[in-house]
Amino acid sequence: MPKESFLQNRIKSIGYALKGMFLLLRTEPSIKIQFVITLVVTAFGFYFQISNTEWILQLLAIGLVMGVEGINTAIEKICDYIQPNLDPKIGLIKDISAGAVMIVSVLASIVGLIIYVPKFF
Repeated sequence: MPKESFLQNRIKSIGYALKGMFLLLRTEPSIKIQFVITLVVTAFGFYFQISNTEWILQLLAIGLVMGVEGINTAIEKICDYIQPNLDPKIGLIKDISAGAVMIVSVLASIVGLIIYVPKFF
């Protein structure tokens, strides 16, 4: 069997990543909620004609929250696979992972408030 080229490997990797992204969007309630919030703040961005810097900060905040949520989901799935029964150590791992999502979500919310509160007043 011939070895695949670098380009073929990259194309496959992109395909796997897109599959994972769509799986998250279809199956994870928290990502669905975050996606709706993304649509709302994106609409606000166009409505209020936010600056390029504000767009960059908003997009970074959105990407960070959704990316960390994806990692959190993967950690939870791994934990459930390794130990399907209730286990305090697995619970701690899941809590820490969820805590990371909470940290970036709170900070992303602060970024959103900094951008949009002045525009409403």
